[in-house]
This record gives sequence, structure tokens and C-alpha cells, in this order.
Amino acid sequence: MPSPSPKTKAVILAAGLGTRMKSRLPKVLHPICGRPMLAYVVDAAREATGDMPLVVYSPATEQIREVFANEVDFAMQDVPRGTGDAVRAALDALPDDVDEIVVLSGDVPLIAADSVRWVAEGRRDNGAVMALAAMELNDPEGYGRVVLGGKDGHVDRIVEEMDANEEERAIDLVNAGLYAFDVGWLRGAINRLNPSAATAELYLTGLVEIARADERPALVVVDRGDSWAYELNGVNDREDLNEVKEFLAYDRILLPLMKAGVTFEDPASAFVDATVEIGEDVTIEPNVVLRGATRIARDTVIKSGSQIVDSTIGEGCVIWASVLEGSTIGKGVRIGPFAHLRAGCEVGDGAEIGNYAEQKNTRFGARSKQHHFSYLGDAEVGEDVNIGAGVITANYDGRAKHKTVIGNGAFIGSDTILRAPVSVGEGAYTGAGSVVTKDVPDGKLAVGVPARIRERRPAATTEEA
Repeated sequence: MPSPSPKTKAVILAAGLGTRMKSRLPKVLHPICGRPMLAYVVDAAREATGDMPLVVYSPATEQIREVFANEVDFAMQDVPRGTGDAVRAALDALPDDVDEIVVLSGDVPLIAADSVRWVAEGRRDNGAVMALAAMELNDPEGYGRVVLGGKDGHVDRIVEEMDANEEERAIDLVNAGLYAFDVGWLRGAINRLNPSAATAELYLTGLVEIARADERPALVVVDRGDSWAYELNGVNDREDLNEVKEFLAYDRILLPLMKAGVTFEDPASAFVDATVEIGEDVTIEPNVVLRGATRIARDTVIKSGSQIVDSTIGEGCVIWASVLEGSTIGKGVRIGPFAHLRAGCEVGDGAEIGNYAEQKNTRFGARSKQHHFSYLGDAEVGEDVNIGAGVITANYDGRAKHKTVIGNGAFIGSDTILRAPVSVGEGAYTGAGSVVTKDVPDGKLAVGVPARIRERRPAATTEEA
């Protein structure tokens, strides 16, 4: 397929609040698989034109500027008066050297770049001043009907449903809201749009009749393949949003991952954001949620009930029914069931974190083990350390957080409380139930409440035993 014109600019209409969503959040910012709805349209527009798209917003959708700063250009539609007025606002912000625009809707997140190019190339190849995408629907209710006026795919007019008569409502060819325009013609034609008698808005579809009056009729582009109807399916309410999510999740996320070597034991119960990356020979069991900037390396198993957010997991790990947030996990690590790693954790190769264990902002060394109802917060734990059942770092004194440092090879006995700031030296031990308030030197034993430092008893020999 030939490349788009180097002077093509994509215009995305995103000025409407979307009242049928029943939400204070602008419709195009509602999340789909971890990204705002509008992000998918921006991707398609950028890929189709090779340039940053121009997004038309309004005071009601000003949040778009914050979310997409530095990703798109913006044009303000001060008072939303319809799609025709939105394109007028875009033309005012358009660089002078642009000779073609493609117009997309911000609430059509499944649109593909090839479809955008298809419409633009159809316009150019046929010398039309405008082209529009249309699709045939079994139930066209709610869409503008496309009335054809000739044998060459030219459009006579588009009739909005509220204005259509019985014969026109029976038409199953509908306007999909994807357009391409010759900018030179459009700059003059946009000022000839007349407001709707019913709403006083300027409809972009009115340009069809202006083109016909200029004897340069609009071209309709129909049926690009099986996915055409899905791609052009807009989101009007929460039901539509859910349908789009389901299609995007399987067709655009799970299916490519499976083709790349990932096993989903039950794809219907997997929730995977579009931003997640998964290596080959990874197995995802049922009822797993993977969100944000999560990266999972090869040969890892994510077992049922796990939720992983913004975390990196190394090769050959097993994560079982646990929650990981903003953490980095090494190779060959076993976590769970029912463990919780909060933001800022780093877990070394071969470590084990077990039942009801929690970490927060903790560096946990290679081959170290933490099991059974324990909590490590703001801690630095060395290699080959054993954390007994019920151990906690008392890291908060009511005013500030403090750090606990545990050296390589240390053994922290069950129910030990480590009152930070405190350090336990390499090879040191704490007795069960101890409350450690002072640093424990290398190789020493801390026992009691508060803990006192003792020499460790030598290990029993076989003869002594």
C-alpha cells in the first residue's frame, strides 16, 4: 500500500463530554486495558500519517491536555457546536503546508492505521475532495444513513436518524465517522455549513451536499474486510465500552501474546493491559490480573489469583495468588501464596517469599527466605538470610520511617521485632520473641525484651547430640 502524503495531518475530535457514560470523566479518557480510550486513536493516527495528530478538545474535556501533553497537538473548540465546528477549530490551528487531513473520532478506539490510510488513499486515487468510511449494519439505529446518488460510489447525502423518513431509516449503509479531506477545498467549504434546525449545531456531514453542489461529489469507502465493523464501532455508553474492551483484550492483546509463545490456561479470565510484556514459555493460570508497565521473563508461571502491577519478573519464577506492585523480581524466585510486595521492592535470585508475607520498599537478597505472617518495611536484607514466622520491622515511629539492615547469612528468629533504625550483622541471630532496639554485631546473638547481646553457642557436634 503506498505511503500517505507527507503533508497529511490527522485530526481527532474529542470535544464531547459523553453524557451517556454518566461520568465526570471525559469519555475519551475512560480506560481500556490500562490506557485511555483516546490513546488507541492517537496511535492509529500517528502510524497512518507519520506525524503527531491534532486533537480538538473543549473546556469540558480539558483534562485531555494533561494526559496527552507532548504527545499530540491541540486545538480548542471554545463552545462545542457540532463536528463541523470542531473541524473549523482544527483548521484554524493547522499548519499552512498541510494539504490533506484525515478526521477520526476519539471514541472509536479499535480503528487501525491501515483503515485510515485506506480512506485517504481512496480519496486521492479518485480525485475526490472528500471521502468517508461507511459500513453496513443489520441494526443501523442511531447512525446517520448514507444515501448514494450514483454508480461510482459517490454520496448524495447523509441523513441523521432524527431527520430521516421511513424509507431512509431502512437504509443499512451508515456513516462511520472517518473522513479524508482536501484541505484547500475544505477551508472554503467549512464556512458554507448551515446550522441544524433541530440543534443549531454544524454537522460535518453537511459537507457531502456542499461537495455535490460543487460538482465534486464525496466518495464513500465501504467494507475493508471482516474487522471493518469492529474497527469503526464507537463507544457511546458503558455497554459499548465493555464490548470494545472484550474485543481489544482478546484480538489485540491476548491473541498476539499466545502467538508469541505465552500460554493462557483460561483467556476469558485473564486481565492483561496493553502495556504488559510477556516472554515466551510463560504460563498464565486462570484469574490473573497483569497491569501497567509489567514485564514477565520467559519460563515463569503466574498462578491463579495473582495481581501484578508495574513490576518486572525474571526468568523461571513462580508467583502464586499474590499481589506485586512496583517491584523487581530476580530469576528463579518463588512468591506466595498470599504474599504482598508493595512499591519499591527488589528481590534477588532464588529468594523465597511465602504465605502472608509482606514487603514494602525492601531490598531482599539472593536465596533469602521469608515465610509465615511477617512484614519487612524500609529494609535491606542480605543474601542467605532466614526471616522467621511473625517477624516485623517496626519502621515507623509516628513521625518518620526508618531503615532496618540485615547482613548476609543472618537468622531472624520467630516473632522478632526489629525497631528501626537498627542493623543485624552478618551471621548474627535473634532469639524467638526478641525485641531488638540496638544494633547486633556480626556473628552475635540478640535475645530478650529488650534484646541483649550474647555470644552464640557453638553448634552441637554429632558426638554431643
